[in-house]
Amino acid sequence: MIAKKTLKLSLKSLRDFAKKRLPDEELIELDARDECPLEIVRQMCSPDKLGIQLLFIPEEYGGLGGGAFDVYCICEAMARIDLGIATSVLATFLGSDPITVGATPEQKKFWLTRIADEGLLFAYGATEPNAGSDLAALETTAEPVIQDGRVTGYRINGSKQWISNGGIADAYTILANTPAGPSWFIVEKGTPGFAHDEPEDKHGIRLSNTAALSLNDVYVDADRLVGGVEGQGLSQAQAVFGYTRLMVAAFGLGAGWAALDRAIPYSAKRIQAGGPLSEKQGYTHKLIVPHVARLEAGRACLEETAERIDSGEGSLNTEGAIAKYLCTEAGNLAADAGIQALGGYGYTHEYMVEKIKRDVRITTIYEGTSEIMEMTISRDRWQAHLKTRGQHYHERARAFEALHARHADAGANIAALALDALAEVMERARLSRLTRHQHILLRLGEWIAYAECAGSLVRRAALAAEGRLNEKADQRFDAPALAALSRIFSREAALKVAEEGLRWIAGSGGVSDADMPAFEQSLELPAIHRAQAGLVADMDFAADVLYARTAKRAGQAA
Repeated sequence: MIAKKTLKLSLKSLRDFAKKRLPDEELIELDARDECPLEIVRQMCSPDKLGIQLLFIPEEYGGLGGGAFDVYCICEAMARIDLGIATSVLATFLGSDPITVGATPEQKKFWLTRIADEGLLFAYGATEPNAGSDLAALETTAEPVIQDGRVTGYRINGSKQWISNGGIADAYTILANTPAGPSWFIVEKGTPGFAHDEPEDKHGIRLSNTAALSLNDVYVDADRLVGGVEGQGLSQAQAVFGYTRLMVAAFGLGAGWAALDRAIPYSAKRIQAGGPLSEKQGYTHKLIVPHVARLEAGRACLEETAERIDSGEGSLNTEGAIAKYLCTEAGNLAADAGIQALGGYGYTHEYMVEKIKRDVRITTIYEGTSEIMEMTISRDRWQAHLKTRGQHYHERARAFEALHARHADAGANIAALALDALAEVMERARLSRLTRHQHILLRLGEWIAYAECAGSLVRRAALAAEGRLNEKADQRFDAPALAALSRIFSREAALKVAEEGLRWIAGSGGVSDADMPAFEQSLELPAIHRAQAGLVADMDFAADVLYARTAKRAGQAA
């Protein structure tokens, strides 16, 4: 991890660079030309210029050794500038991940030092045309070349699809099947038989280069096998999922806020029906405040998970999946609301919100689709439900009831209702064997993400009230504002879990007419409905915060 002062300087340098080299007008023109600004990407990853890649490289190889929290902060800042360029930088980090986690000491020193000193651009060659995100189904092969009874090299054959930096990288990590199983190989550009197609004509992130790769009898020496042992590829990939999913979560968070940060000042100046849009609940309470609450709930989960990874708790794949799911879904919805908020202006290429909406859409697809995240979340937490005989989320609810006694304004009691309802929904699904329906598993993943993120935001609000937030944490909202946003989101999460849970349990035949009253009672629907009291007042307060209406805030506080 790096010092707060160093991170602050890195963020300032990034913003200053973007202001000078990447103003909105230039970004819009590059998007229209479908052009990746390779020179700018290389400057961002040059040790003599911005040197952003140093954050991702351990200190022993010439980098800054940034932790998960540092990387999250940088990724959010990059996404606020341009998600396509951010993807180009991410691709180098992702491409070097197999080396960082699985390479031999000699391989790490050679390649990671070159990334730090030379600004090498990497690409991550895993996805295939027929396998998609299913890494276990890959068809690319690496056949050993044997001389004098030992393996001296490999011949790689296959193709890769949707590879970020595919046409511009200096080196690639390629996942291929060996006799012992999937393995990573390092292939440099220009290797005979290795080629890339023309860039894909994409819906968004048009400032990034995405291209298919083809490998026709590509020979690499044995020292290009990452780790020197065959069959370690999948475990090496899975070792960083929690970490890399946080990066994409930060992308969704940054892009969503980039859209809202354009809608908020626009609405303060746009006059309709005798007053600014910012004064109208029909605008703020539909197009701004709910999206802020969802983004900040995602941020709370993201920051918690980053802190836990940095403290040595492991990769936290499920927590990373939850953060990615909510931040990217919330970012996508916020960007869509940004278009609606600007009306006709928002729908034109001239305004950035239209571009942001197209860009952020990819975050719900790459590094694992939202559906894969839902499945990952539900499968893991389902096992926790079974191992505790249905008490996993009930126990969590009791912890939030205790927290409510210390911080009565943070919405902990409402989060507890969401968690209790979730436990009951999962238990009913178990009793009726409803997880045989894939759709039920996916919906469980969504409800779990909402309930757990509600808990994360409650904890964040409580920490803010105690003055104990991470020193690098986002400081946009003070403790009272975070508490209001926490109450807003917890209400939404509780209602979603209980009412949608009831809908799909009943819809899949999981509860009979005779058992319905008891099931409804177990969900505590009346209590969840009563907890909605005060929602509009909290949204009014949140809107006052967002529009810096301090006089009104002071009056409400009094």
